[in-house]
Amino acid sequence: MQEDISLHLDDAEDHMQKSLHHTEEELRKIRAGKASPAMLDGVMVEYYGAPTPINQVASVNTPDARTIMVKPWEKTILAEIEKAIMNSDLGLNPVNDGETIRLNIPTLTEERRKQLMKQVRSEAEHGKVSIRNVRKDVNDALKQLQKEGVSEDEVKRGEAEVQSLTDSYIKKIDDLVAAKENDIMTV
Repeated sequence: MQEDISLHLDDAEDHMQKSLHHTEEELRKIRAGKASPAMLDGVMVEYYGAPTPINQVASVNTPDARTIMVKPWEKTILAEIEKAIMNSDLGLNPVNDGETIRLNIPTLTEERRKQLMKQVRSEAEHGKVSIRNVRKDVNDALKQLQKEGVSEDEVKRGEAEVQSLTDSYIKKIDDLVAAKENDIMTV
């Protein structure tokens, strides 16, 4: 029965790690005033009739802190890439020179910084809710094990461990938010 509890705890940690990773990915997509190739990760380009991530049809790099350069591997899809960027919710205006697309990242206004902070906090809250849901599911499973004959002390120990895991992963999300907040508020 002890191994049942440790299986649930291992499973919980795995799910919490995935929630943390997802939150990290979502925060990475939020533009913080500095150019980053990751900003285009969610942009899909119509490529031979199939939506394809931009980084699979072009090289994306940052020649400086305020510019993203997209160089397609086939010049024929330059217009498709430009259209995909304009249709994305990034608010960037692509400059097409016939061979590459340049994206100039404007400096953030105070109002835009506040909007981004709300977005960051919202994503972080989604991550925390996901982690708390994992805790709830594991605690429910532990209570079920108790009904099946596992001692109350073992279940209490398992619940304490899952709470400790939960606190640890929520702290990691808070740390991600603090770093992103610093990134956004730095002029």
